[in-house]
Amino acid sequence: MIKLLPISAAVMAALAPSVQAEESLQAQIDDLKAQIREMKIDNAGQNLKFKVDYRVTMDSIEYKMSDGSKAKNDDLLTNRLWLNMGYQYDDNLSFIGQLAYNKAFGESLADDGYANFDWVVNETPETDNALKVRQAYFLYLGEQFMGVDDLHWSFSLGRRPSTDGFLVNRREGFDEAQSPLGHSINVEFDGLSINTKWDKITGIPGAAIKLCAGRGLTNTTTRFTMSGTDYAVDDSATDDIDFIGFIFTPYDNGQYDVKAMVYNAQNLIGYDAMEAMSGNPVFHDYGSLNNATFSFEMNGIGELINDFLDNTTVFASYSLSQTDPASDMAMLGSTEEETGHSYWFGVNFPGFMDDDSFGIEYNHGSKYWRSFTYGEDTMIGSKLAARGDAYEIYYNLPIIDEAWVAQLRYTHIKYDYTGSNGFFGSASAPMTMSQAEGYGMNPVKEASDIRLLLRYKY
Repeated sequence: MIKLLPISAAVMAALAPSVQAEESLQAQIDDLKAQIREMKIDNAGQNLKFKVDYRVTMDSIEYKMSDGSKAKNDDLLTNRLWLNMGYQYDDNLSFIGQLAYNKAFGESLADDGYANFDWVVNETPETDNALKVRQAYFLYLGEQFMGVDDLHWSFSLGRRPSTDGFLVNRREGFDEAQSPLGHSINVEFDGLSINTKWDKITGIPGAAIKLCAGRGLTNTTTRFTMSGTDYAVDDSATDDIDFIGFIFTPYDNGQYDVKAMVYNAQNLIGYDAMEAMSGNPVFHDYGSLNNATFSFEMNGIGELINDFLDNTTVFASYSLSQTDPASDMAMLGSTEEETGHSYWFGVNFPGFMDDDSFGIEYNHGSKYWRSFTYGEDTMIGSKLAARGDAYEIYYNLPIIDEAWVAQLRYTHIKYDYTGSNGFFGSASAPMTMSQAEGYGMNPVKEASDIRLLLRYKY
């Protein structure tokens, strides 16, 4: 039998690496990481990543007017390019950007009857130097907020992603939902957000609270004013349009997702009724808008009942809007606070093949319903802004995985009241079709859009 001898303290000390050695080694590793980061930056920014999102659509649109006449376009062709970019400085700090191009094939006629041809727009010098930026913002991710451990948080500032938000992204097939709830906000916006995640502290899956704030219009004079007061406040123009709101996620375990949003928008613009009738309308401040939205989504019905139900998504959303007119102003044609509402239901279920899907949606808006969904991706205007009923059905087909996809979509809107996509002034008073006809107007009564889409993403 071999007898094991006790190891002396001196031998143990000799075998164990010293704390000083470990600290020295870590310092060398950190130094090498910093050198590599600087080399990547110096060598044409190797961490800058680009992604391409390009699509072509053909829409057949038709409007039925109140007097029975029609306006339509059977083959409206458009192409859209998103050039996505991102640079990650480290695990916490990133920059995210997106350049956008979205236009009809060739070009459309101008108001003077002449076409704005773009046949040589990239081959000859132009008079403008426009470059459309759809997104550009800083993103910081932190693991400790206000000294509280496990309270993860994020901060973003700039032109943030605020279109195709929660639930709206479903009909796009393979897009992740952006920040706001799409039922009441779907516009591009400049601002900031602070998101705090409470799941690790509360034990509630997905619990989070996000503060959002932004500016939709800046009141300033222009450069080279005669008075020399460049960029000062212009007292003759409309005030800054400011926005502040909160997005609450009380529960999200991947299958059941509940979200709520409240916001207030100040100094909203509109037209005066008399100025509009004279043909020379000017924007004025008319007041504020308050909104509360509650949305629910269920990804998979039941628990492993069958493949069809497991891959079916259903959702429901309800939203309230309330106008708050400024003193002596008529907002949506009324000097009183007016409340509107909208409800929205949808289902997305598997198709005939792997990963294809169908979707059916319905939404309804009341007389004074008002949303910020001007950027909704529908040629006939925002269906979610409709003061009336909207129906939509679509089919998403992945041709080559998620890299090349197709969609066939049909949208139909039946308006009960006018002004669904308008502004907030006294000239924007909702009227029934018969009331509008009584004033000599001929509003759109129904609108439909059949869309065929091909899209490439990489």
